[in-house]
Amino acid sequence: MRAHWSVADGALVFDGKGQSLCTAKDYADFEFYVDWKIKAKGDSGVYLRGSPQVQIWDPALRKIGSGGLFNNQKKGNPSKPLVMADNPIGEWNTFYIKMVGNRVTVKLNGKLVVDNVVLENYWERDKPIYSSGQIELQNHGNTLYFRNVYIREL
Repeated sequence: MRAHWSVADGALVFDGKGQSLCTAKDYADFEFYVDWKIKAKGDSGVYLRGSPQVQIWDPALRKIGSGGLFNNQKKGNPSKPLVMADNPIGEWNTFYIKMVGNRVTVKLNGKLVVDNVVLENYWERDKPIYSSGQIELQNHGNTLYFRNVYIREL
């Protein structure tokens, strides 16, 4: 972990070359706050209960903002965020994520981007999301920053 994750100026810094940073325990229902920022062409996310993911990326990559449940596929479980609420690349953003049962609500910079949507099980598509699991900070090959990480069990 230490080969690819470090701390600088009070933030966790990930070079994107190693594995996700995971909570030491599993969480069922929770509220989660985290500030994050990415560089141009960044592609990242927050795994909930070990499953991908609340999306973080450079909106210019796909003309879609961050915060959506990117890996959802079923009709009725939207994968795209309701609005684009990202701050410019290189600036801090704040997620509020609430997960109760199999449903997720996400606010990005105070704007509702996911409204009580079912998070599908990415690993076993024919089963519901796991009842508990790790929260993971993930990234694909680009520098990413996290700070002010707070979890509250519900």
